[in-house]
Amino acid sequence: MREPVTGAVIPSDLYGFAERLTEAERTVLTELRTVLEEQVRPHLNQHWDAATFPDEIRQPLRDLRLMDPPALKAAGEPVRDILTGFRNFELARLDLNVGTYVNAQAGLFRTVCLLGGSPEQAEQLDAQIRDYTLNGVFALTEPDHGSDVAGGLATSARRQSDGSWVINGAKRWIGGALEADVLATFARDEDDGQVKCFLVPRTAEGMHLEKIHHKASLRIMQNAHITYTDVRVEEADRLQGISSFKDVSRCLRSMRSDVAWMAAGAQAGAFEAAQRYVRQREQFGRPLAGFQLIQEKLAVMLGNLTASLGMVVQLTEQQAQGIYRDENSALAKMFTSLRLRETTALAREVCGGNGITLDTDVARFHADAEAVYSYEGTHEVNALIVGRAVTGVGAFV
Repeated sequence: MREPVTGAVIPSDLYGFAERLTEAERTVLTELRTVLEEQVRPHLNQHWDAATFPDEIRQPLRDLRLMDPPALKAAGEPVRDILTGFRNFELARLDLNVGTYVNAQAGLFRTVCLLGGSPEQAEQLDAQIRDYTLNGVFALTEPDHGSDVAGGLATSARRQSDGSWVINGAKRWIGGALEADVLATFARDEDDGQVKCFLVPRTAEGMHLEKIHHKASLRIMQNAHITYTDVRVEEADRLQGISSFKDVSRCLRSMRSDVAWMAAGAQAGAFEAAQRYVRQREQFGRPLAGFQLIQEKLAVMLGNLTASLGMVVQLTEQQAQGIYRDENSALAKMFTSLRLRETTALAREVCGGNGITLDTDVARFHADAEAVYSYEGTHEVNALIVGRAVTGVGAFV
């Protein structure tokens, strides 16, 4: 019986889940890893500490064309969902800020345009999204509505006699908005009370964007508070496939899956950083790696990572077969982000006092895990989605 190729693609992939990838797909990941290590990693700690974004990393990441990788084109292969998952894993394995930055365009914004646009809109927009001639973000969360945004969304859209729309309201925590060309803005139609989505130019009259300061998590990723005051948008800029929050939920299923992949990837990054540290750090005359309690913590971390990776691989393969269930993606997001919290805490723990500095990398993962634990659905909301599915009883209110 053949053993799985442990770590052949990802060092901490104990069960060899990445063996599902083709040679061309492995090439994509290898090229990504090289760029991340050589052109992105050197900038991370300095900018995390300063709460600024390293402009130097934008073009190298875009040049990879991760949404339509050249290596796959050369091999005549499609971009499979499993590769997209491992792409998110690899990005987060280096840094959650970088993963969130790339996913703002390649995940959230692209998903809402593909699933929420008409066929004609989706085709036209996707070409622009893939080559970054159009940069966009996903603007759903509001200052007073996060977990209850389905029923509480307060940003309004009023249809005008000429067919255009006027939007009023506010959005908050919108990552990447300060540099986006357009914001996929969800607003409630004043006529029918249903949620619709509009591609609002960042520079439109009546738009005001303000950077959110004093963050203790995802400090590299720039988030914005946005105010819309009588912002006029043309009907052509409304995504025609979103007419209710049920349509928004279709997008959120995919987004939860992306975040679950990143939660698994960040666990790998934290585990590998802790593993490196305990091998070279000596206490009481020998490496920390040789102590029983340290090895137990490493084993728990690796177990969390392996379970999370197995879950997202299975979820992605189901979705590739057309099986989409809210409870499945919610369970994956809930479980992997909870395990991320534990894994990064253990990584910080085994690094001792040095675990609270940026020098070991684990401090970044430890702090950034808190944001991942909350975004694309809090632990509690995702748990209630699962609970409703397994009991048949909704407990949201």
